Amino acid sequence: MSARFNMATTHAAAYKAGIGMETALQNSFLSPIQKELIKIRASQINGCAFCLDMHTKDALKYGETPQRIFLLNAWRDAKEFFTEEEQVILMMAEEITLISQKGLSEETYQKAKELFNETQIADIIMAAISINMWNRIAISTHLPVAK
Repeated sequence: MSARFNMATTHAAAYKAGIGMETALQNSFLSPIQKELIKIRASQINGCAFCLDMHTKDALKYGETPQRIFLLNAWRDAKEFFTEEEQVILMMAEEITLISQKGLSEETYQKAKELFNETQIADIIMAAISINMWNRIAISTHLPVAK
């Protein structure tokens, strides 16, 4: 599969707006590892090889363990490896990624409200939205995985 075009140069203004989302999320309450868990999990669901490659490497740089990355696709069966906060973050990331199924469910939202304030919930939602945008760009333009 060969790359189609470079979105950053072909539609620079829109791409720059996406970078703006990432910049805004740098000041979120989410730790670097929590952000990477969101990015990896959404990229697994979306099947984005480019983003999976990038964000698993980034997670390792931030101190994430290979074991947790290996288990992320089946985190519900390995809950003991993930904190309660991480489990809710992952639930939210999945439901937002799979928006056509039911979106962010009331049950998950209520769990999030027990652990996070509205600004923190907004950070999680925006982090999930952001990686879904990047997944769609990478997949649609056939962005190649670096060798």
